[in-house]
Amino acid sequence: MRFPRPDARTKAVVAALAAVSLLATLVVRGRQDLLGVALALLCVLMAMIAAVSVAAARQEGGRRPAVTPTVPGQPAGGLYGIDADTLETLDGREAVRAMRERHRGRGSATGEGG
Repeated sequence: MRFPRPDARTKAVVAALAAVSLLATLVVRGRQDLLGVALALLCVLMAMIAAVSVAAARQEGGRRPAVTPTVPGQPAGGLYGIDADTLETLDGREAVRAMRERHRGRGSATGEGG
């Protein structure tokens, strides 16, 4: 039996409750020994986990799947007809721009013949 992984909101609530309970324990007991320091460090850790989980929950809420329009007959990458080996051999933006111009049928990179 597999349990689903908790989402960011659930993690934030659990971590916040743990931080509050640790803080209450520190205030009520008032210990100033090694156990008190350990409880304080755990409280800080739980507060940090709660903060990061809240940020992750906010980021998940505004995320939409990116849909890029595709034209039939054209690859979706933007560099038409250029494979990874060709890109690896090119060493500058001007070379990539020249390759794009050539594949778009505009002639050379200097603008002639277009």
